[in-house]
Amino acid sequence: MEIGKVGVLVVLVVLVGLSGWSSASDHQHKRKKAVFPEPAASSSLINIIQSSVVFPLYGNVYPLGYYYVSLSIGQPPKPYFLDPDTGSDLSWLQCDAPCVRCTKAPHPLYRPNNNLVICKDPMCASLHPPGYKCEHPEQCDYEVEYADGGSSLGVLVKDVFPLNFTNGLRLAPRLALGCGYDQIPGPSYHPLDGVLGLGKGKSSIVSQLHSQGVIRNVVGHCVSSHGGGFLFFGDDLYDSSRVVWTPMLRDQHTHYSSGYAELILGGKTTVFKNLLVTFDSGSSYTYLNSLAYQALVHLVRRELSEKPVREALDDQTLPLCWRGKRPFKSVRDVKKFFKPLALSFPGGGRTKTQYDIPLESYLIISLKGNVCLGILNGTEVGLQDFNLIGDISMQDKLVVYDNEKNQIGWAPTNCDRLPKFKAAIL
Repeated sequence: MEIGKVGVLVVLVVLVGLSGWSSASDHQHKRKKAVFPEPAASSSLINIIQSSVVFPLYGNVYPLGYYYVSLSIGQPPKPYFLDPDTGSDLSWLQCDAPCVRCTKAPHPLYRPNNNLVICKDPMCASLHPPGYKCEHPEQCDYEVEYADGGSSLGVLVKDVFPLNFTNGLRLAPRLALGCGYDQIPGPSYHPLDGVLGLGKGKSSIVSQLHSQGVIRNVVGHCVSSHGGGFLFFGDDLYDSSRVVWTPMLRDQHTHYSSGYAELILGGKTTVFKNLLVTFDSGSSYTYLNSLAYQALVHLVRRELSEKPVREALDDQTLPLCWRGKRPFKSVRDVKKFFKPLALSFPGGGRTKTQYDIPLESYLIISLKGNVCLGILNGTEVGLQDFNLIGDISMQDKLVVYDNEKNQIGWAPTNCDRLPKFKAAIL
């Protein structure tokens, strides 16, 4: 979803990718016809493989403001840095088709190779509303809009994604991705080659791999508070019995929503018991709707009123920062001042499932040595009543999105260690 990686204080919306709040619809301005030829016939399905694919993650919540994954794509394969976003479906690369507007990126623009997806392809239909009429039948036009006002316009193509599996196999399935020849960066823009869409929709990379029988429809990630981490597709890297699970909302067809939760502060309940929660790896920070955010800020300020800290109005790192008698060096320095948070989800019967948010998962220490609140007002950035758990609150946890069993799970994990074999994480 790309909401707010770090430039959030202004109007932002992630790379809080609210990518997940994107739509691929036909817009009024004239689309351009791609200059490259029609695609070759699609490759046949691959035999089912009970294995996983693991990718290292790079970056951090602060000060960089985002995580990214390196993928090789094409023939011959070339590397690209992508924003892994569970809040959106379509993966896309900045593309030389030729490019009308492209932003600065770490690698040369992607060049398509006779691989257009036609408009009648079911994959194209999944990107558009019912009744969409093809302007160019020989190609599939798309436009993705993100909540921060950024967008990508282009055409759908298919290309080879070389993948190394944990069982030793190496495959190169052909997958659909966007060739983005017109990008408008939002306030939370980051210098990457594109987006890796990991949502629940048909066009997401994980859904495509599952439809080809390559993996089970499961994606997960583990972002480290020290920076980096890993992303994985498939379900054989963890022991399911050691993961805390809660059902996904079935009426959320794109976003990974765990339903309604109660906000807990310092082990005590608050008045907010019906927060609709979505997990979004495309968002650097966590977002609450305006009422819940204002209430949390009020409670935090009340807790700090008699503590030796005061608001640092000159620190614009995030909307709310506090300074102490001397600069803070780590979150450990403020443990006497703040209390842990948690989200409590209703379980079966009288049981409840709790998602713990320790201090390190909602506070940062700015470069000025102040402590800042990494939970932001989502209503101000267009999230309406949604509440997003962003990267900051998923640090040092294995988070699993199991589309086979329609559930989301988590477990405390050392995210600094890259798993290399079955059940290597838990």
